Amino acid sequence: MPAKTPTIAEADAARLVQLGERIRRQRKKHGVNATTAAEAAGMSRVTWHRIERGEPSVTLGAYLNALHAVGLELELVDPQQASAATALPETIRLADYPELQRLAWQRPGTTELTPAEALSLYERNWRLLEDAALQPHERALILALVAGLGGGRALV
Repeated sequence: MPAKTPTIAEADAARLVQLGERIRRQRKKHGVNATTAAEAAGMSRVTWHRIERGEPSVTLGAYLNALHAVGLELELVDPQQASAATALPETIRLADYPELQRLAWQRPGTTELTPAEALSLYERNWRLLEDAALQPHERALILALVAGLGGGRALV
């Protein structure tokens, strides 16, 4: 008998959907079908599909197993600490952020961007980002841009 769907805030439901979509993108990036991924995570294909849809009735343990199976990990962030610790720079040097520099190929001669331009590039080209190539400081920049300019939500 399926678990009763818990009542959660709309913003949290949206986060679960984003998490499910991220798991799905990572699975597809690795060229793994849902059945194989479900087996690797120790769950049924049905549960795997429920995770990819971001259903809140799936246990946290199942989500963690799914993340592990596709090579991702969950990171908890305190929003107050993140916003206080991540002041945005006036300009962002492309040379310091390899993935951003790769996304800025259509801007020859550009060496720096404003934070708004950088966030716009990340959002427009999110599907082209190499997750494994993102260095910790570039991940932190993305989080800071989203928190500072995107109202806490990336438009991806």
